[in-house]
Amino acid sequence: MRTPSTQRRALLALAAALIAAPAAAQTEWPTKPIRMIVPAPGGGGTADTIARILAQELEKPLGQRVVVENRGGANGNIGAAEAARAAPDGYTFLYSWAGTLATNISLYRSLPFHPQRDFEPIVFIGTVPNILVVNKDLPIRTLKEFEEYARKNPGAINFGSTGNGSSMHLAAEMFKARTNTDMTHVPYQSPATATNDLIAGRIQAMFQLVVGIQGQVRGDLVRPIAVLAEARAPQLPDVPTTAEQGMPGLVFGTWFGLLAPKGTPAPIIARMNREMNAILADEGARARLIQAGLAVGGGTPEQFAALLDSEIRSHAELVRAAGVRID
Repeated sequence: MRTPSTQRRALLALAAALIAAPAAAQTEWPTKPIRMIVPAPGGGGTADTIARILAQELEKPLGQRVVVENRGGANGNIGAAEAARAAPDGYTFLYSWAGTLATNISLYRSLPFHPQRDFEPIVFIGTVPNILVVNKDLPIRTLKEFEEYARKNPGAINFGSTGNGSSMHLAAEMFKARTNTDMTHVPYQSPATATNDLIAGRIQAMFQLVVGIQGQVRGDLVRPIAVLAEARAPQLPDVPTTAEQGMPGLVFGTWFGLLAPKGTPAPIIARMNREMNAILADEGARARLIQAGLAVGGGTPEQFAALLDSEIRSHAELVRAAGVRID
């Protein structure tokens, strides 16, 4: 027969076990493969390439496969909505970017998700800057000359982009607003088609992504004018920035971040933030990401949340200035 003291010890042991069980379960995470939803088609694009590098690096400290799932469509809305609906159990994450997370909330009349309400920010991954490039027949070699040409020939410069609200479109709209000039937007389905038309002279300019146009710049197929960043791009170190050419406020690019469905346990968010920051600081991983075109970021979930809030507001102003909406 149990004495009161043995009963009390048994109850204390049971209570300790019950308290420890959730903690133990938490420390065991992850126990199965993790999926990283990328709301864009696969095939080696900038976003997909960076996501796959991160997934490969994450497998090392987590001890589980990290599977990249491409869910393209509707400017990223389809994949983001799927991630928002996923169970907040630490086995689904969203890797996305400025267009889907900051632009679409103003660009679309309704969204199947809300970037702040439906997600927990984890970490800011980094940016890929835009670069102004022109057709080689255009008599322009500097940012000032481009501004003067646009002012003297309103509407004559046709600039290509990958669609309304894309970084290429909004970068041009920012330039127009800052310089009070007018250019004609020509949206394309793919950056490759737009780039080919730029080389052929069917359009005169693009605010392309550095990583997407670096080969054509090195091959002397297009003329680079300015990188829209605070520092020169390591991929094209000879191309001056907008700041160097007298327009320090003309900075634009697409940024990337990692998020989890709202309600994902805080210890998992903290662990993922810690592992991602370690990857972004690792010399080998960092070199791979830079080679893919990324200006590497990092930081806390709170810093990423503040960035997201600021970007949503600034992109709303650009969308209003562009006068574009998608039903």
